[in-house]
Amino acid sequence: MIAVEGATSPSRPRVWDDPEVDGQAAVFGLDEAVLVMLVGASGAGKSTWAGERFRASEIVSSDDLRGIVGSGPHDLGASDDAFAALDLIVAARTSRRLTTVVDTLGLDPTRRRLVLDQAQRVGLTALAVVFDTDPALCRARNRERAVPVPAPALASQLRRMRDVHAELAAEGWDRVISVTTNAAPVASAASSATSVPVDGPAPADAPPRLDFVLQLSRFTWGDDPAGWLRSVAEAAAAAGFSGLALMDHLIQIPQVGRAWDPIPEPWVTLGLLAGLPTSLRLGTLVSPASAHLAGRLAKQAATLDVLTGGRAFCGVGAGWWEREHAAFGMPFPSGSQRVADLERCIETMRALWAPGTKAYDGDLVALPETTCYPRPQGALPIIVGGRGRRLLEVAARLGDACNVPPAFVDQACLAMAGKPVTVLDVPVLGTDREHAATLVERVRGRTSAENFARTRGAGTAVDLIARYERMVEQGVSTVFVAPAGLTGPDEVARWGPVLSAFAPR
Repeated sequence: MIAVEGATSPSRPRVWDDPEVDGQAAVFGLDEAVLVMLVGASGAGKSTWAGERFRASEIVSSDDLRGIVGSGPHDLGASDDAFAALDLIVAARTSRRLTTVVDTLGLDPTRRRLVLDQAQRVGLTALAVVFDTDPALCRARNRERAVPVPAPALASQLRRMRDVHAELAAEGWDRVISVTTNAAPVASAASSATSVPVDGPAPADAPPRLDFVLQLSRFTWGDDPAGWLRSVAEAAAAAGFSGLALMDHLIQIPQVGRAWDPIPEPWVTLGLLAGLPTSLRLGTLVSPASAHLAGRLAKQAATLDVLTGGRAFCGVGAGWWEREHAAFGMPFPSGSQRVADLERCIETMRALWAPGTKAYDGDLVALPETTCYPRPQGALPIIVGGRGRRLLEVAARLGDACNVPPAFVDQACLAMAGKPVTVLDVPVLGTDREHAATLVERVRGRTSAENFARTRGAGTAVDLIARYERMVEQGVSTVFVAPAGLTGPDEVARWGPVLSAFAPR
């Protein structure tokens, strides 16, 4: 459906009907030279709409110009040159009073203002066409592209669309036309996101994806602990997980199992996994600073990074469980002191991983020397886990990423100011609806089945794909999956269809 916002000025050319849109006649165009600004997220249908209504010579596309001045339409490195060329072409065409359709995202108010000013200078009617396409349909179309737009970038575009109508109304366009697509989205498809934050910054030409890391918190290994760990890690790699993280506690926590259930020391266990022939990234989620000497933790993480060829990451937190501290003879400071200890821990690790062996005198830490060999092979990412204002401030200031429960994603995205936000999710994945319900009954405890399924995420692969699509739209880049009730490799393998839906095409 197409609707027009704003009144028709009697001094402007007459409008004409387009009977081709959704089978309905609607006012959408003018019958003389106009400047048309397309506005919408990737996958909204802008280029298709324009191609059906205007000649190719009338359409000035930033993607096409990237292909001319760069290596192809997706060569983002050529964007500056492409937009410089676009501005020249728009100016040349409008100065000759030729109909000109500007095919870009149109979400930048500054660039829109430049286009509008050009039209007004030469007396062309300026038309903004806004594509209010269903976000799910945008994501589905994006996934079908040979080179999809990174999902966090698409999520940002969709968020920007919420303010576009109000902005356009204040900018002085002669008409604002709204194009709405009501086609049903593809329910089983999935979005992509930036690469795993535990792998450091992605290269500019890296394929976009949403990464999944398997987090192990239950160790039902029976009589063969090493064999069980190997089988789970190999199943994770085969299913498409990009990494494997271990929970770091001295006693099994009540949220996961019984106090007498086995829970191995994570850094020793990661050493075993480092010897497996996989490309999994390995680390903890998270090691509490209250239970580790900062320098020792730096040494452990650096050693793992070298043994894995640069595949290590280090999740750190302030620590929260007093019982394990008391049981193992360790002090348990106040909450504010534990956060301060976390800050010192991160600064110490950074200092010991930096080049050289000179003394270090930082904001919180002073070291007589920084002799720590082997050094990490590259930038060993630090992921700060926790929730609350102070921990998120620490993560934004000192960490490479943060990790939060799903309910805290919006808060985390605001606090992190562009740094990666990761999520620890504890879902239930069943082969079908009935199987998922059975698994919920097994692990829900005293929580109602309905509330458990809603808050934890429970269902089939299609259900969880939709769950993670919503997380991507919020801005999540990596999901650490700790499947509720995990017992072995068969349950890990079940995740293949979910992960493949988010894998790069």
